[in-house]
Amino acid sequence: MPRIAILSDTHVPSRATAIPDWVLDVVADADHVVHAGDFDSPEAYETVQSHATDLTAVVGNVDPQSIDLPAVATLDVGGVRFVVTHGTGPKTGYRERVLGAGRDHDGDVVVSGHTHEVVDQDHDGLRLLNPGSATGARPATQTTMYEATVEDGTVDVTLRTT
Repeated sequence: MPRIAILSDTHVPSRATAIPDWVLDVVADADHVVHAGDFDSPEAYETVQSHATDLTAVVGNVDPQSIDLPAVATLDVGGVRFVVTHGTGPKTGYRERVLGAGRDHDGDVVVSGHTHEVVDQDHDGLRLLNPGSATGARPATQTTMYEATVEDGTVDVTLRTT
């Protein structure tokens, strides 16, 4: 049963000094890692990449151009298609924007970031996951990420937090 670490909005160094060790431990133990953007620096990207066995990541609105990542990426695991996008743009229209990316790429689950708000909702058969901020970067009030398992086309998600 594949395990997926889902995180976003690390914002190192502009809003946090480092990615917490417990987050990096979850990343290192996962079969796949999904990061929905806003690493904030090449060093933060390299830290996640060095701990991940397999990384699917997208660019966020504060990521430097030197982090050459797509705006949308897909990951197929256990009969489930994950569509990953940051969700860049105004808060108004956010859900429609990220759900649109999920539908455009035939997703079962769309993973997004940007708002730093934890979300796990179903929208007409498309599951929307936002893991919040993996460093607790403002406006988040705590450090959060998801850990997911996939079996026979079913996704089980657990929120990890401090």
